[in-house]
Amino acid sequence: MFGLGLPELIVILLVLLLLFGATRLPKLSRAMGESARELKKGLEEGPATDTTTKAKTSKKK
Repeated sequence: MFGLGLPELIVILLVLLLLFGATRLPKLSRAMGESARELKKGLEEGPATDTTTKAKTSKKK
């Protein structure tokens, strides 16, 4: 996984804990998880299409 071992992951987690604190880290993780789910859901649905109907106009010359 990106060439990171267990010691490196522990150091990264400790730095995150110091930066964000013990109270904000769960909230941040939850928000990132929700964002990832929404992104995955959006990618599975495909591109949004315009469902509005346009009036047909005919040009007479």
